Amino acid sequence: MTYRIAGIVGSLSTTSINRQLLHGIVPLARDAGMSITECPLAEVPLFSPGAEAAPPAAVTALKAAIEASDGLIIVTPEYNRSIPGVLKNALDWASRPYGHNSLAGKPTAIIGTSRGTVATALAQRHLRDVLGFLDVRLLNQPEACIRFHDGLIGSNGEIADAGVAAHLKTWLDAFGRLLEL
Repeated sequence: MTYRIAGIVGSLSTTSINRQLLHGIVPLARDAGMSITECPLAEVPLFSPGAEAAPPAAVTALKAAIEASDGLIIVTPEYNRSIPGVLKNALDWASRPYGHNSLAGKPTAIIGTSRGTVATALAQRHLRDVLGFLDVRLLNQPEACIRFHDGLIGSNGEIADAGVAAHLKTWLDAFGRLLEL
């Protein structure tokens, strides 16, 4: 069986190192029995409670993609020691309207990369708080705070650092066990 995974990158940049990380994970995920499809956030407008009854098409598409998936991988940058606004906005839309939380019970793994020495550890801590409230089934261990460096992503877009690739395989195997529950 191949698990369908929705991938959310908390950045709008087309050259985002976090988007590169998600794309680099795709072949490793395939080997672990997962198929990842990125859910675009560029067209998702700012959340407005007044628009919940008739959400914009981009929001409907995001919610449908999450609901149709077997699991979710969220790749978060760290902005000012927290999660990016675009990611929080997408989670707010995905969890609304009340009683129609597309994230509830969804097996979810989080990962992120930055050039800093603590990578995205603080953003992931905040994201864990948000996701706990949204009732996802969160992969807690192992964590995946990846320090971005030259040579992490090869010219073919795959993870080129053997040590990081090995850690990501362990992370994906753990996520696979969560998907099986």
